[in-house]
Amino acid sequence: QVQLVESGGGLVQAGGSLRLSCVASGRVFRLNTMGWYRQAPGKQRELVATITSGGSTNYADSVKGRFTISRDNAKITIYLQMSSLKTEDTAVYYCNTVDAMTRQVYWGQGTQVTVSS
Repeated sequence: QVQLVESGGGLVQAGGSLRLSCVASGRVFRLNTMGWYRQAPGKQRELVATITSGGSTNYADSVKGRFTISRDNAKITIYLQMSSLKTEDTAVYYCNTVDAMTRQVYWGQGTQVTVSS
């Protein structure tokens, strides 16, 4: 089993910044790609960004140039630095990973990000 715990959400004005963190624990030795997804009210959950254990990153077009995903492998932690936030970034942000052997998907409990105009 893997546990993911997010932190760092909150309320921020448009144009502001927030940094999210996600710490993994448990059977972390089989984790490779970790990432962030988000779900706004009435919408489907969508990919925000992913990062492999080697540091390769992938971003949704809507956040490119504004969000940066990073990873500390020693701490089994990923971060999402969000800048130039827009009201449309308002959502619950979820940390995600997949066990490389079993392909079991794990989700954190989510952290709310609210961007006010």
